[in-house]
Amino acid sequence: MPRQLGELEDAVMTRIWQWNRPVTVREVLEDLQQDRSIAYTTVMTVMDNLHQKGWVRREVEGRAYRYTAVSTRAAYSAALMNEAWSKSDNPAAALVAFFGMMSQEQREALQDAIRIVQPPTAEPHTAEAQITEASEARTREARTVEAQSGEAAAEPEEGREAADDVDGPGR
Repeated sequence: MPRQLGELEDAVMTRIWQWNRPVTVREVLEDLQQDRSIAYTTVMTVMDNLHQKGWVRREVEGRAYRYTAVSTRAAYSAALMNEAWSKSDNPAAALVAFFGMMSQEQREALQDAIRIVQPPTAEPHTAEAQITEASEARTREARTVEAQSGEAAAEPEEGREAADDVDGPGR
């Protein structure tokens, strides 16, 4: 199970994940220096530690190494969530509490994820295509609800006439 990255490790990995290409210590250093004062040797040590921990792989290029992420930020986040959840003495209660903390947007993302991991229907799709399809389905559902609410607004007048007919005049 992965342990949570330290603050500087996370700052370095964030850049490696965002750039999604092999990077040098110098590139990471220059980007980090926009936000803080930091030494080359500090960044080099952090990146070496990340290599030893298995977060990045490195290849020699000239006199320097180029570092590449071994997995994605999504995989890292999922592993952390799984580790935290597995340590709970009541996993169901932990999930309920976690879902209670989620925003509407996060709950919708969760619903999309559940649709993706369910068995495929007709033909296999990429995860990206499945997310797009789930998002489009939500949009269609919202339009259907809007259309139905528009029809419902028109129904009371018709309903009143029918009710008046049943009750008869004089009411």
